[in-house]
Amino acid sequence: MFGKLREKFKKVKEKISEKLGRGKEEVEEVEETEPKAEKPEIKRSAAPRELVPPPPEKPKKTVRRAVKKIIFRKLSPEDLEDIIWDLEVSLLESDVALPVVAHIKEKLREELAERKVRAGEDPKKVVSETMRKILLEILTPKEKLDLLKLIEEKRKTGEPAVIVFVGINGTGKTTTIAKLGKFLKDRGFRVVAAAADTFRAAGIEQIEIHAQRLQIPVVKQKRGADAAAVAYDAIQHAKATGADVVLVDTAGRMQTDANLMDEMKKIVRVSKPDAVIFIGDALAGNDAVEQARAFNDAVGISGAILCKMDADARGGAALSVSYVTGKPILFLGTGQGYDDLVEFVPEKIVDILLGD
Repeated sequence: MFGKLREKFKKVKEKISEKLGRGKEEVEEVEETEPKAEKPEIKRSAAPRELVPPPPEKPKKTVRRAVKKIIFRKLSPEDLEDIIWDLEVSLLESDVALPVVAHIKEKLREELAERKVRAGEDPKKVVSETMRKILLEILTPKEKLDLLKLIEEKRKTGEPAVIVFVGINGTGKTTTIAKLGKFLKDRGFRVVAAAADTFRAAGIEQIEIHAQRLQIPVVKQKRGADAAAVAYDAIQHAKATGADVVLVDTAGRMQTDANLMDEMKKIVRVSKPDAVIFIGDALAGNDAVEQARAFNDAVGISGAILCKMDADARGGAALSVSYVTGKPILFLGTGQGYDDLVEFVPEKIVDILLGD
């Protein structure tokens, strides 16, 4: 996971380090080429054993000032552009969206243009710290969502928390709902699933099979039924049985299909969810970013879960979705098992990307 992007960041870090490290080399060169004081030549005059006094030593203030300028050296504009070009290519090859690439470039230009390398500092450490700061800012949006805390707060009111899941076909949406159902059940919450994907018969059957395996009750109707009505029935069932959370599956739909997007808006309008979660495919690259943007514009997503991260060799989707939507990534799907769902921790992802 993130293998290729980590290697690309590593190469860029080394190149920046090389640029920053020149200051240290120049200091050493100045120190080595600084003329050493020669011993005064002894000249003999007519009088025996009489020495000619040596000339006064010149002050070294000028040399010290030059060395100080080199030690506290900034990157030149030429160095910066060379570095940023390499970084831009690496990010684009890793499926990072163009707006995100532009943001990272600008931030890196600002940070390194003002950053001075002091004597004794490791240039590689300077680069890592700068890159870490930029990536963490992207992966840690201002908007937060703690699902467990949300469900706990709703439980205190005697009402179930309602979570609606959206995304296109084939992203692993229904399987991810099952994984999250087990995650919540293992933590003591009573879960109800709503089979609101009435657009296809297989969608109803799929979530029903998952629910049976996990011993989670599921509310369903026949194919072609009103999806919003299914969500409403599931919420009423949860209230009647004292369940803590309702997970509403919806039909996979392309973000460009206006009719299906309108139906999804109706589901959200009727169910009044406490959170809307976008399920994205990490392998979709830039298309996953456009999907997240479209769903966010349509219904206002609260957060995202990225699937198939175990097969993702690039990792650009995590950066892109977080930046474009401004919403947090909650979990990562890392396999086909019900336990293959890990909580998203920005610091760990950055460690993987930078190879720290």
